[in-house]
Amino acid sequence: MNAGAAARDTRSGRCSGGADRTAVGYRLPVLGLLPTTEEHTVVGHLSPDLLGPDWGPDEALRRVLATPRRALGEALLDQRNLVGIGNVYKAELCFLLRVSPWSPVADLSVSACQRLMPLAKKLLEVNKARPTRTTTAERHPDRRLWVYGRAGKPCTRCGTTIRVAEQTSPDDPNSAPARITYWCPRCQPGPMPEPSP
Repeated sequence: MNAGAAARDTRSGRCSGGADRTAVGYRLPVLGLLPTTEEHTVVGHLSPDLLGPDWGPDEALRRVLATPRRALGEALLDQRNLVGIGNVYKAELCFLLRVSPWSPVADLSVSACQRLMPLAKKLLEVNKARPTRTTTAERHPDRRLWVYGRAGKPCTRCGTTIRVAEQTSPDDPNSAPARITYWCPRCQPGPMPEPSP
């Protein structure tokens, strides 16, 4: 597609580049087209994708641990560290590691560090062809995920009520906007926000 010839309508997300190609997206507040040869100028700072051929778990872990005071949940969503983990897998990974999403990465145990990247890759690999994300062995729709989307419901592991709160990094000007985070306060000990009144 010739980027210069493409017509853009950012309200609908439709971008027509000619008779042979059409790209469609929704709620795209910013849409820009550029030639493939210029992609590095926009995404060159990103880490390799967990499902990509250039994935390197050691480098991703090094990047996550490079900011020791940063909360694990925030570090997992930072695409400069690793690409592919979204909000769902962030919550589920923290649960499977038994770590609060607000725990500083410096506080991760050696075991958690060793399990983090292989587990992240495994979750994405087993779900890449599934129509619905699943991180448990359960088939019931309400039990396919350990914590994500289950606020107010009992933890399937211990029975404690799953909590939800916004998570952001006010000290990092490059951080993403606040994201909703789900966790089990009993299974995932460590720092956490105060309950809302």
